[in-house]
Amino acid sequence: MATFISNSPEETESFGRQFAGTIKSGDVIALIGDLGSGKTQFVKGLASALGATTTATSPTFTLIHEYSGGRLPIYHFDFFRIEDRSSAERLGLDDYFFDDGVSVIEWADRFGDLIPQSARWISFETNSETQRAITTK
Repeated sequence: MATFISNSPEETESFGRQFAGTIKSGDVIALIGDLGSGKTQFVKGLASALGATTTATSPTFTLIHEYSGGRLPIYHFDFFRIEDRSSAERLGLDDYFFDDGVSVIEWADRFGDLIPQSARWISFETNSETQRAITTK
């Protein structure tokens, strides 16, 4: 377990870019943290570093964004608005989780039992208006 202290959205994105260097095909990254804690900023950096051709944005209302054109396809999920387990299951998660890309799930703890055991968990904690503690497990 390691904790990175971010003092700005730019530092959070930078951490995401650095973390992308550890990503391989089939990885599942489970993100947890309150609203505004930096999850999407992290994904922006990760997607950028993996060479996505579009800027990552929160999939809160669409539930899934797919980013391609880079080293690996990225499947970006947001479980915030999913109401129950059966709704989450209807997303066809296994098709994404066991594909050749990387799956990144915001609010993963809402349906943690659907996340593969091999997932890499990252928690985001708001320390102040600008500071975030990002802990990788």
